[in-house]
Amino acid sequence: MSGRVKQRFSANTADSATLSVNEKILKECHTLYTDPENGLVRTAQSLGLSLLAPRKKITVLLIGNHSAGKSSFINWYIEEHVQRTGVAIETQGFTFVTSGRKRESLRGNATLHLYPHFEPLRQIEGVVDYLNTEISTSKQKKFSLVTFVDTPGLVDGDMKYPFDVNQAILWLGDLADLIFVFFDPIGQALCKRTLNLVEKLNDKHADRMRFYLSKADEAGHESDRQRVMMQIVQELCKRPGLNRTGFDMPTIFIPNPSGKPSRCVNQIEEVCKDVEKTINQTIQNTLDTLEKECAKIAEIVDDKLQKDNKNSSYNFTARSKGFMFCVLGFLLPLVLFVNFLASNASKDMLNSVLGRSGTETLHVYMSPIKSMWKFIPTDYHWHVLGFWLVLSLILLIMAKLKSRARPTLTRKQKRVLLDKRDYVQNVVKSKKQTLYQQYLQQSVAEHDL
Repeated sequence: MSGRVKQRFSANTADSATLSVNEKILKECHTLYTDPENGLVRTAQSLGLSLLAPRKKITVLLIGNHSAGKSSFINWYIEEHVQRTGVAIETQGFTFVTSGRKRESLRGNATLHLYPHFEPLRQIEGVVDYLNTEISTSKQKKFSLVTFVDTPGLVDGDMKYPFDVNQAILWLGDLADLIFVFFDPIGQALCKRTLNLVEKLNDKHADRMRFYLSKADEAGHESDRQRVMMQIVQELCKRPGLNRTGFDMPTIFIPNPSGKPSRCVNQIEEVCKDVEKTINQTIQNTLDTLEKECAKIAEIVDDKLQKDNKNSSYNFTARSKGFMFCVLGFLLPLVLFVNFLASNASKDMLNSVLGRSGTETLHVYMSPIKSMWKFIPTDYHWHVLGFWLVLSLILLIMAKLKSRARPTLTRKQKRVLLDKRDYVQNVVKSKKQTLYQQYLQQSVAEHDL
């Protein structure tokens, strides 16, 4: 960034016309970070600060035993059949389901290219070959702001996975904004692998965890469902990390396409509300983080400028001290040399060079040196002369040491720093204020803003 910082927000107007307000806000925030010329990531990097651009979508991780209804839920949410479903273990790897411009399926390397923040998954041997992405054009519910991560069905026994499924799920849990745990009432809801993973995830991300009894309409009568839920809750409460107050496990199932009513209470809409609530929280957190990181960048710039001012002041003092020592270092041998000339040159020669008044002035100023020199015994003249020369050398060395300067910024560097500070404080913060207004206008009356 050189010269004046230009305000520029690149956006595809055709795309932006079809985006919701929340999508536009997250996209604008992402652009403020990733703009190739004035993005906060690049600006912070030039100041020695590492920033991560916010994601445009939230990530929802779904885990559970095989045939727990994870894939069916995704198909229902986006109202499109992108994931295979069935009693068998259909999902053997990790599938990212996201919205896009056209229907497309991506393999492992393409998936990591699309999601660079998931690149560390390569370190888990065998995972890349079992990564897939399903891109759907669906705009149902809040799908345009969500990326679902469908995980392999978990089973106990001799089932072998082609990679360390536990490690991969735990790693994905660190990046997920929501973690949905589906317990199947007619399957292996209480398999140890699932419970062990749930306990480990809950230790670190209890606030992101949501528990659901899926396929609740297939659990028989109400008494059967209550018994199944009690068994699951009892098994969970046996584990210290999961034994907590306010534990909730709504019953959900995929509504019958024919509209046939069920006696079981379906709380699947609560899942949608959780997703929407997390999206709103993510937008607020993103805008708040944007303001904090702008303030951090401005603070770093101020610190650099303040440090430069201190260094400039220090350099002035150091140069002054160095100049004084340098003058003294050269003055001593110069005085000795002038005294030597005044003592040994003839009076006529001095008069012809300096004139009568100049010669008299020279003798007046040199008289203290002559008196001191006469006071010193002749045998010690060379010693005293050597001492003066050594002293002069020491003074010159002191001059060099004392005049060492600290690095300072050039005028151009100062101007660039000031431009960066002005940009984040005036342009970015102003844009953040506008985005917050747009976000609040969705729920708050105009006269309250």
